[in-house]
Amino acid sequence: MAARNRLPPWHDEVRLANGREILIRPIRPDDALPVRAGFSLLQPETLRHRFLREMSELTPEMAQRLTRPDPKTTFVLVAGENLPAGEAVIGAIARVHAPAGSGEGEFAILVGQYLAGMGVGRQLMLRLVRWARGKRLERLYGDVPEENEPMLALAGSVGFHREGAPRDGLVRMVLDLDSAGQA
Repeated sequence: MAARNRLPPWHDEVRLANGREILIRPIRPDDALPVRAGFSLLQPETLRHRFLREMSELTPEMAQRLTRPDPKTTFVLVAGENLPAGEAVIGAIARVHAPAGSGEGEFAILVGQYLAGMGVGRQLMLRLVRWARGKRLERLYGDVPEENEPMLALAGSVGFHREGAPRDGLVRMVLDLDSAGQA
């Protein structure tokens, strides 16, 4: 049996429900152009669910900030074709930001229409939870628009619960990491 190539940390080849293979890996600075290019392929509703406002483009400055996270406080993953960085089409991005000393992290996941409904969001969420546990965070949370039923269902399936009543059309989904089962 041939030995499988070992991937760097946080790099995973994943086979989707439709048989297609993607690579999930940490974002890199040379992803800035592909992320900006892929942004134009996103549906307006997808962008509203993630950014909570209308957006027509990801500015170069926003792309630079996204692709150069501070490794002490922020973890960003991308999912896309298994091609060299800068060449791959990126179909999904997931992020946790955990300010130093806060004990908690805020998650955000954006999955493009071509990967939606194939389990990519779940794959990304499980990795965000794993990273947060590794950082010994106490809780992970995200504010999800009430109408974003797929994200609410995904978070619930991983063990998140709703915290309080919706505010301004947003539902806060929370996972208590110290008492939650291993997702």
